[in-house]
Amino acid sequence: MSIVKASLTKNATYTSIYGLSGNKTIYEILKWKLSKNPQREVKQKENYKLKVIKSDKVLDIKDDFIYWLGHATFLLQIDGKKILTDPCLFAPPMMKRLTPLPIDTDKIKPDYILVSHGHYDHLDKKSIRYFDGITVLVPLNMTKLVKSMNSTINTIEANWYEKYDIKESFSIEFLPAFHWHKRTISDANKILWGSFLIKTKTKTIYFGGDSGYNKHFKDIGKYTKNIDISILTIGAYKPRDFMKLQHINPHEAIKANDDLNSKLLIPMHYGTFDLSDEPLGEPEQLLRSYTKTTNIKFLDIGEIYLI
Repeated sequence: MSIVKASLTKNATYTSIYGLSGNKTIYEILKWKLSKNPQREVKQKENYKLKVIKSDKVLDIKDDFIYWLGHATFLLQIDGKKILTDPCLFAPPMMKRLTPLPIDTDKIKPDYILVSHGHYDHLDKKSIRYFDGITVLVPLNMTKLVKSMNSTINTIEANWYEKYDIKESFSIEFLPAFHWHKRTISDANKILWGSFLIKTKTKTIYFGGDSGYNKHFKDIGKYTKNIDISILTIGAYKPRDFMKLQHINPHEAIKANDDLNSKLLIPMHYGTFDLSDEPLGEPEQLLRSYTKTTNIKFLDIGEIYLI
């Protein structure tokens, strides 16, 4: 396959062959927020909560593992080094965190942080401030934003299909996603977005960040040949006409996992924050009912999954 990287337009915004997925106007957001949710009563009556395992046991594990902290934040251990994904240990502005952390924040001591994109629920200022002097692997043009949150941080930037120079026994590569960037009125798509591939001596792990469904999943599948574990979003997908181009739904997560030639799907991005119209428990319920052929591992928050 031909490798296609993201490119800058004349007005210094990023684009690609996959197009732009989101960047909703204030009018579109207000229209959604003010419209009636057809599942409102179901949401009000449901009593869905993710199980949280509170324990410090993870601090003593020597083997490689994946450990869910909620939403898109995972702590991975690879060859003794700890990697934190999309840090949001608290709550984005004007939102409530529905699940506690399974471990005290000051005990989370990663060697690297991966940031897939700049949305508030994937890059939280309060969380970043906890990690002085750490190396953060980011998309193109994100250094200024991250350093404005914590000036002690070291950043390494990458375009799609570029490996980060980290000099470890494993490699981390930045790959495409069908998404977008925006944190302020004037910075739409001025910072790149994407996903990550972590390759160890024996395993290949894909962390999808946020993404709508697009052909990039097949492109990545052809590029990597096979993936052992894919970590993909399954929540925040309704109303579909508003969310379709930015978040995959549970059915599309199965399709994406197949496109990636992935052996195991670990779902994320549900149950921690109420981001959209679907009931909190619907993503898990639908994913469990859609297929009996895909190998899926639902993690409890705080569960240690040995790689």
